[in-house]
Amino acid sequence: MPVQIGKTNRLKVLRKVSVGVYLDGDTIGDVLLPNRYIPQNISEGDEIDVFIYLDSEDRLIATTEVPYAHVGECAFLKVVSVSRVGAFLDWGLIKDLFVPFREQAVRMEKDCAYVVYVYLDHDTGRIAASSKFGRFLDNVSPDYKPGDEVDLLIAEKTPLGFRAVINNVHTGMLYDNQLFKPLEIGHSVRGYIAKVRDDDKIDLLLEQPGYEKTDSHANHVLDVLKAKGGYLAVTDKSDPDEISTLFGMSKKNFKKALGALYKQRLVIIEDKGVRLV
Repeated sequence: MPVQIGKTNRLKVLRKVSVGVYLDGDTIGDVLLPNRYIPQNISEGDEIDVFIYLDSEDRLIATTEVPYAHVGECAFLKVVSVSRVGAFLDWGLIKDLFVPFREQAVRMEKDCAYVVYVYLDHDTGRIAASSKFGRFLDNVSPDYKPGDEVDLLIAEKTPLGFRAVINNVHTGMLYDNQLFKPLEIGHSVRGYIAKVRDDDKIDLLLEQPGYEKTDSHANHVLDVLKAKGGYLAVTDKSDPDEISTLFGMSKKNFKKALGALYKQRLVIIEDKGVRLV
């Protein structure tokens, strides 16, 4: 596979020099790995995983440090400085990540964090970021089924709920009336596909739809009860927020789990709480 700028690549050590070691970059030429990043006991011919990017003088450079996001990924990053040409984000490397003004959905401010998409400018070879992440996503038709598990990055609050980035490829909606725990912009969470609409828009859930996950929820309720001494002042009539805080699940799933435990005679449901048998 060709060496990719903005990605982690496995490269072979060619030779040692006073400032580091040169790695075989194949079609992009030899790439320097500076001394500060060289692992102990590395020798010529060894292979090493490195991230490739351009240094402050636009020279290809390698590092064993891992950035918070690679090219083709979204991340929630903090602005460390703003200049007359754009903003610079902390992405875990010595050289900060540049966001041109034209790629800012809103004017970025120092010490604030934003969801951005990391991309490679093919004209300059430089890595940059854009808070106009939507234009980089949803460019391929979604091939999801209801119930598919996906990685979500909470990206934007809307009147309907939260817009989330799905697997760094698509966007979808988490609706307020189906949320059982608080969310914030920048949170990374596990989610599930609820539905792919005819117009390819995607509805999301935080719990798997169409499947009875009673066993896992019931086991979790049991674990919480045991940790709390065998009794909790909570029932299937309790406030959904209280249930979410205690068990990390929706009231609907809590009621299912409680019913299953009751049928198995593992708990007693009292007027004001639940007790282990």
